[in-house]
Amino acid sequence: MPVVSMKALLETGVHFGHRAKKWNPKMKPYIFTERNGIHIIDLQQTLGNLEEAYALVRDTVVNGGKVLFVGTKRQAQETIQTEADRASMPYVNQRWLGGTLTNWKTIRTRIDQLKQFEAEMESGAVSYLTKKEKLTRARIIDKLRIRLGGLRHLTRPPALIFIVDVRREHTAVKEANTLNIPIVAMVDTNCDPDQIDYVIPANDDAIRAIKLIAAKLADAALEGMAMRKGAQDIDDMEDVMSKLPINVDLSKYEAELDEELAAVDEDAEDDAYLGQSTLEKLRTGELDFGEDETSSAPAVDARPATPATKKPAGDRKPRSK
Repeated sequence: MPVVSMKALLETGVHFGHRAKKWNPKMKPYIFTERNGIHIIDLQQTLGNLEEAYALVRDTVVNGGKVLFVGTKRQAQETIQTEADRASMPYVNQRWLGGTLTNWKTIRTRIDQLKQFEAEMESGAVSYLTKKEKLTRARIIDKLRIRLGGLRHLTRPPALIFIVDVRREHTAVKEANTLNIPIVAMVDTNCDPDQIDYVIPANDDAIRAIKLIAAKLADAALEGMAMRKGAQDIDDMEDVMSKLPINVDLSKYEAELDEELAAVDEDAEDDAYLGQSTLEKLRTGELDFGEDETSSAPAVDARPATPATKKPAGDRKPRSK
């Protein structure tokens, strides 16, 4: 089943390129025809390349990598942030800072500084600052959030980058190429596809087209996360099984496990019926219920009690008046 239908690509205007006079000749293999002076993109290639990109994003996340979503043009900013957040992936939707990838150590320091400032503001640790200093600190936090907020959870350079409009994001493309980071990108008819590893020929100006492509790649990231979690669960089970004796009888092991669980259930029932304090007394021996209560009771003499002898009247001392 294809990642997206041809109908969806047509309805969102993915096939509309730029005016023919503004085209980049290197995009000729991806152009279907020209109509009314506008190049029409070959959606068959778009569909095939999108499926390839989908698999790449999914596999990257399965292997523990992060996919950086990049789109700073007005039409892409909201979509990039929404879809990246949905997939728990980093993003850049404001101006790309030079050195975001090639000078990652400095960028990471700024991100740590942002986290520190936010923590101090929330804990009230800046109460010693003057009002002017607090306002300055707040402005710094706002600027760092705008520029680096989407990268706060990125601990190392991304394993893959998704870019909307490679012509606008030429600095990001150059830095990724320098570090040999693969690029998946929406490439319009006025762009150079040579520097892009995985070209998705598409209209990079229409909001609906950007939403469609970005959403599909976010879905791929979510699928990769689910597959990675499932693989970890299997690894945990294999680790448990590897700790069993080599010749263990699994049926016997299961029976012993059932007995342990039953004992736990009985303890829970006793706790609910008798109460915690009573159970504690039973454990410490404060309550002792023998099998024969009559044998443990103190012996009682069955003979009639001898009446006490009275002293003679003469032996009594007179009461003092």
